[in-house]
Amino acid sequence: MAATVGTTVRQGLGIIATIVRIVGLVIVAILVGHIVLTLLDANPQNFLTEFVADWAGQFNLGLGDLFTPEQPKMAVTLNYGVAAVLWLVLTTVVVRLLRRV
Repeated sequence: MAATVGTTVRQGLGIIATIVRIVGLVIVAILVGHIVLTLLDANPQNFLTEFVADWAGQFNLGLGDLFTPEQPKMAVTLNYGVAAVLWLVLTTVVVRLLRRV
């Protein structure tokens, strides 16, 4: 019976780890998408651009003004790029911890 419970718990944690990884990658994709749309001068009035920018603002971990270079595109690239890397690292650490349990 105990082996069955342990196996079930591990399977459950594996599923949770997969969900955490997917959510983390979606967040990273939104942040990178915002960077790409900014660098390519996407129309800021477009629905997709507004949508991505709004969500990226929610996930930037408060790093939206970490760097303040003169060029606005460089600021977006640096600030949201750092946030994307941090999300990727945090997600990887959490997933590895969940899989080790």
